[in-house]
Amino acid sequence: MAIPNEKLQQLLQEISSKAAFAEQQLGIVRAQIASKNRESRMLQLSNTEMDALAKETPVYNGVGKMFVATTIPDIKAMHAKEGEDCKKELANLDKKLHYLETTYKNSNDHMEAILKRGG
Repeated sequence: MAIPNEKLQQLLQEISSKAAFAEQQLGIVRAQIASKNRESRMLQLSNTEMDALAKETPVYNGVGKMFVATTIPDIKAMHAKEGEDCKKELANLDKKLHYLETTYKNSNDHMEAILKRGG
């Protein structure tokens, strides 16, 4: 039983729009992953630099347009929390990336199968 041309065209259009959306989202998620990796690396570098400082060295934390004097342990604790948040967000973004890659691949496979079968 053959599928009518109108239905086949509509089905292909739906699948191709899903594939295009997944491809667009893949680019966005990859950019977000790169951004989080940069943020994580900056936190690591900041902690490395602070390890080289003496414990009594005054350090400042940027708050809006001003800087507030803070202790090194407080800054390290804040960086540790931000690092954990980055790891969690990276894990979620990796899951989203895997889902979108699978969706994109399946959409393309379905389009090829429809075209080979009777398009």
